[in-house]
Amino acid sequence: MNLLTPLAKACAILAGVLLTFITLMTCVSLIGRNTIGQTLVGDFELTGVAAGAAISLFLPWCQIRRGHIIVDFFTAKASEGTRNGLDRIGLLCTALLFGVLAWRTGIGGWDAWETKSGTMMLGFPEWLVYLVMTPALALTTMIALWQAAIGHTASLEHPA
Repeated sequence: MNLLTPLAKACAILAGVLLTFITLMTCVSLIGRNTIGQTLVGDFELTGVAAGAAISLFLPWCQIRRGHIIVDFFTAKASEGTRNGLDRIGLLCTALLFGVLAWRTGIGGWDAWETKSGTMMLGFPEWLVYLVMTPALALTTMIALWQAAIGHTASLEHPA
């Protein structure tokens, strides 16, 4: 876990940088549109690709922090052992889900690379987005597997 936590933090920081870029770009585009009648061409495309990448980059940190929504209505009165067992099953399902997402995203990225797929206005290469998303999804998979293996019900992040 000593390696997974810093990687998850780095992903979250990169996601924050991407969202800051989106915000600044949108401000520039809106100011230009409302003052001089000019906007940034393709700003909505860059917003879409950056937002997609940022969302996937936040997932490892969310998994490290055990920040996904948990509905414990039916297990609130169950024993701790039962809840821990169900948590492990949930973590294995999470790992399976993110593993499939990483695999299919990697295939999608390869396909985008081979077909030279790009956005409509700018021709921004779509494979770059997949290149960012795939490792983040794989990292989320590894974190969930590690959490399931150690049976840890709390966050794996060290308390501040």
